[in-house]
Amino acid sequence: MTQTTSRTQSAPPDRRSAQQPPRDGLTTRVAMWSATHRWTAIALWAVMVVALAGISALVAPREATSLDLGVGESGRAAQVAADAGYPSPVVENVLVTSRSGALDEQEADVVATALSSRLGTLTSVADVAQPVPSDDGSAVLVQVTMAGDETSAAAGVADVEDVVRGVQEDHPDLNFGETGSASVNAELQEWLGTQLGKATTLSVPLTLVILLIVFGSLVMATVPVVLGLSSVAAGLGLWAAASHLLPDPGTVTDLLVLVGMAVGVDYSLFYLRRFREEKRRPGGRGSDVDAIRVAARTAGHSVVVSGCAVVLSMAGLFLAGDSSFGAMATGSILVVLVALVSSVTVLPALLAVLGRWSERPRVPVLWRLGGREPRLVPAVLRPVLRRPLAATVVSVVGLLALAAPVLGISLESDDTNDLPSTLPTVQTYDRLVALFPQGSPPSVVVTHVQPGQQDALRTQVDALRTAVAADTDALAGSQQPWFSPDGRTAVVLVAPALADAAVNADDPGAAAVTALRDTIVPRTVGTIAGATADVGGDAAAGTDYTANLRRAVPVVGSAVLALTFLVMLVAFRSVAVAGLTVVLNLLSMAATFGVLAAVFQGSWAQGVLDFTSTGHVVAWVPLLLFVVLSGLSLDYHVFVVSRIRENAARGMSTRDAILDGVSRTAGTITSAAAVMVGVFSLFGVLGFIELKQFGVGLVVGVVLDATIIRLVVLPATMMLARWVLWWPGTPVPPRETAAVA
Repeated sequence: MTQTTSRTQSAPPDRRSAQQPPRDGLTTRVAMWSATHRWTAIALWAVMVVALAGISALVAPREATSLDLGVGESGRAAQVAADAGYPSPVVENVLVTSRSGALDEQEADVVATALSSRLGTLTSVADVAQPVPSDDGSAVLVQVTMAGDETSAAAGVADVEDVVRGVQEDHPDLNFGETGSASVNAELQEWLGTQLGKATTLSVPLTLVILLIVFGSLVMATVPVVLGLSSVAAGLGLWAAASHLLPDPGTVTDLLVLVGMAVGVDYSLFYLRRFREEKRRPGGRGSDVDAIRVAARTAGHSVVVSGCAVVLSMAGLFLAGDSSFGAMATGSILVVLVALVSSVTVLPALLAVLGRWSERPRVPVLWRLGGREPRLVPAVLRPVLRRPLAATVVSVVGLLALAAPVLGISLESDDTNDLPSTLPTVQTYDRLVALFPQGSPPSVVVTHVQPGQQDALRTQVDALRTAVAADTDALAGSQQPWFSPDGRTAVVLVAPALADAAVNADDPGAAAVTALRDTIVPRTVGTIAGATADVGGDAAAGTDYTANLRRAVPVVGSAVLALTFLVMLVAFRSVAVAGLTVVLNLLSMAATFGVLAAVFQGSWAQGVLDFTSTGHVVAWVPLLLFVVLSGLSLDYHVFVVSRIRENAARGMSTRDAILDGVSRTAGTITSAAAVMVGVFSLFGVLGFIELKQFGVGLVVGVVLDATIIRLVVLPATMMLARWVLWWPGTPVPPRETAAVA
């Protein structure tokens, strides 16, 4: 008796027994309504998903045009020219070569004539240029100007392809290839759709297998997959409607599927693991309703906090000043909100219906593993908590070592070198450039003046052309100017100097843009009062895109970190917890970007990941990675810290609260990370270098976050900050103290 009393007195006090049950919060009240009106909740959810998913069947997503994606001065130049009616034709190239040996001139003439006559009859074709033979006589080029704008040209590419195939059937001994912006984009989108469709299809059984290992029962494993797929389906419908305000740059659907499956499964997983824990709690009543109530109050609350954090993180992309990032943010936010709503509304109803069968049908051996006490994680944590300073120093040094390559990271905007080399249109483009070498594309000077300034515009356009002719170091002359019907807008095409004559031989296009923007335009058309004078074109667009990214990175990064700090401060009422969240986020990101640079800027990983190094990281990848990983990492962070705070409210010491909290959530976090890694890795094996870099970056970030950050750095730094860990608030607000379990 004496020994029993002594052990009881030495145990941590449990404050729950001394207080009345807490008042249910909104999340819990919604869950309890759903559980008690289970069939109504399920029916409403099913109707919502079907209705939202049906939007995509009725409304096709609007694809972005080059005008929609323009940024900076070059984007403004293109828009002004388009508004004035400047024709910007879309040109397709048909290249004919011999399968072996030289091209027979007579046969080449016959083929060129057949192509020209048949293509000329198409309503989607505005003009067919005279055939041009290559200098070595091994090829002939037929250029086709498509009718209408960029959108209609894309629709007419199929007609051109049909004609080319028909002529090829008549001349099977020749090679025919078509390339151009419209055909390359059409083939790329079709290829991406096929590849992503396979990846998405594979992600479902892969996720199911992982969840079967986690839960050991078919019912518990199937529910997260169903909710994840329903979130993606509803999100796609919402995005189809939203894309008419923010058009799709071609990546939103991919990102939506990727994020939707990840968060949809993870949110359900957090909820289900806590539900099962409460059902299995020794001495507990094991009631489904009681378990749902505790799961809603704990895991459900964590899901709401992390979901809001993800939404706010993604919203940071709106500050990038780039419509493509705004579109990606919108699509991601929509699918996260759907997943969030599903997890806190219909999931309790599903648990109320399936609760009695939640452990069936059981998978032999696997279902027993879920009930075992964690052993490995506590064994790792004990020395970390015993020597937190040493653990912090060692782990941080390791992360900084991984981050070191980021100092030499090379960021460049995507170009034709980043396109999959297996696409026929890309292969034709490479042959075209080799057979018909051309200089850099021209810069485009667009000037728009006020009414009554037409004469001044013409005078200054002449002065601009004279100045261009005088600058032979950077420029190679200009074409005849185009004037709008009202005479208020002028467009002048300016050719850059040839590479061997330019001041900057490595990038003559950029040198031409610099000369025009810094000197020639300000001294000529730029002197007209109230006029706009902008320099556009491909080289200028690349320069502006990179410059905008450099401006956006600190703005978006600061905004995301500030919002992260505020969300954590409001959720946990702790400056230390909020500050640690930001610091750990930065450490994880730096290490991820370092690994990304080391992998893709070198050649050592080419064989492993099946890619050809371009020597750089695509410029938009790190920014999007930062935002997405910032949001997703908070899923784990909120879940762990919430459990530690529950333990602290029960009267545990800081050390015991951290040890128990991290240990008991490790299985859930490992499971969630495994799902994410499984889904993201499928995108990392795609042949498109941009998606490969993005997928690999996500996998690396998730792995680092779920291992080194959550198991070492987080518990060690929280232990170091134990004296001020919950300042200025308390571990749990008084009315929530009894909610912990």
